Amino acid sequence: VGCGEFKDKKSMIRVIKTNEDEIFLDDTGKKNGRGAYICKTAGCLAKAIKNKGIDRSLKMKIPENVYDELIRRWIILSQDSILSMIGLAKRAGKVVSGEFSTEKAVKENKAKLVIVSEDASNNTKKLFSNKCFFYNIPVIMYSDKVSLGHSIGQELRTSVGIIDEDFAKAIISKYEKIDNK
Repeated sequence: VGCGEFKDKKSMIRVIKTNEDEIFLDDTGKKNGRGAYICKTAGCLAKAIKNKGIDRSLKMKIPENVYDELIRRWIILSQDSILSMIGLAKRAGKVVSGEFSTEKAVKENKAKLVIVSEDASNNTKKLFSNKCFFYNIPVIMYSDKVSLGHSIGQELRTSVGIIDEDFAKAIISKYEKIDNK
């Protein structure tokens, strides 16, 4: 609704209007309702807000909290260098994602770093902490499921495995700088 370009759904943020006239962000891309898609770029988001593109597309006034959430997500994605690096690693084919694939990469000693979302269940955090300790693989708890998933063009993700040594070292370095502040 901002730039008007056609792109892959997974590379955009979906805003939906339900039959009950509720408006919210659809992280799964599968919820029922009329959808409007916005690119994850500042220009597209700014244009959609300024021109009321979402309002027109969904044929109603969009609550400010929806725009606030869109802006919050864009800020996280655009300014978070760790999430940007994870996205870059994904585009280079150096990422596995999802609990099963990440656990398999750990067991096969392919993972060089595991990132688990801070809002993952305690069982998931414990599982990866223990497995990574056993296999001597660094693990960090970082971000949230939505942002971690969006950084690699996917839905929600609780875990991501980096399978490249250089990407892993760069992400760990960035994380240590943030963690020491």
